[in-house]
Amino acid sequence: MRAPIERGARGPGVEDIQQRLRRLGYDLGPSGVDGVFSGATLEAVQRFQRSRALGEDGAVGPETWAALVDATFVLGDRLLYLRFPHFHGADVATLQGALNALGFACGHPDGIFGAFTERAVREFQLNTGYPADGIVGSDTVRAVVRLRHVWEDKDPTSPIELAVAPARAADVLSRSRIQLHYLDERGRAVAERFANLAMATEPSARVTVGTDAPTDTDVLLHLGGCEHPGDTFPGVPVVRVGRALQEAVEARLMTALAAAEGCREALVDLGDVAEDEQAMQRLAVRLLDAVCLALTPGPPPVVS
Repeated sequence: MRAPIERGARGPGVEDIQQRLRRLGYDLGPSGVDGVFSGATLEAVQRFQRSRALGEDGAVGPETWAALVDATFVLGDRLLYLRFPHFHGADVATLQGALNALGFACGHPDGIFGAFTERAVREFQLNTGYPADGIVGSDTVRAVVRLRHVWEDKDPTSPIELAVAPARAADVLSRSRIQLHYLDERGRAVAERFANLAMATEPSARVTVGTDAPTDTDVLLHLGGCEHPGDTFPGVPVVRVGRALQEAVEARLMTALAAAEGCREALVDLGDVAEDEQAMQRLAVRLLDAVCLALTPGPPPVVS
């Protein structure tokens, strides 16, 4: 939205605003959703702006429009996962309130999908038999909705006590240099999601993405398809990932990185991994978890 929509405007844009206002329970007068920005619509916009501490000018500019869209997201409207900038909206707040009431603490339901919310999602998924990837897709939404009778009408802020430990080893991400060298467009897509996820977890994370493969780093991952890895990357451990192998990627990458001295290097061959949004994000989650585990001081953790 560029120019503000205000009194006197007509058309589909006004209808969209009116439908969102009506969904939120605002009275649009006897004419209802008619595509005309008149008195009742103006008053509803002003009341909405007041409820969000926005300037009450009655015009729907970028700030009011963003708040209106946020307020009308329903859980299941879109795929949710940890990224930067964070997803935010009413659907996230609903998810947070449900998780809190179900016993998976993610903090105050502020409508922002941050690291603690992702951790709560993964714990919920683990307890309901779904892949614990922190991605709120159709399966996870259905699992939450099936339990609506448990969480609906409960206090969405309880429990809000959080563990002191971060969702991931944030100190590892802040002190370690991680270079992601992509070999093709699929490798680039996974690398960028990995870096974005790391930044969303720890803003000072030192993760770089590019077509270069420097060795002055703590972890170097080559990502993409590679027909002859032994010739292209001699001596570098190869972690093969595909639709049939993705469930064990953490253990395989952990083994590969543990075998290296100095710079921990591995080639992640993406094989036939699907290129849809959820598959790319799920793989990025698994790779980041494996790297964090590999760089955590102490005895090597057991990864099943």
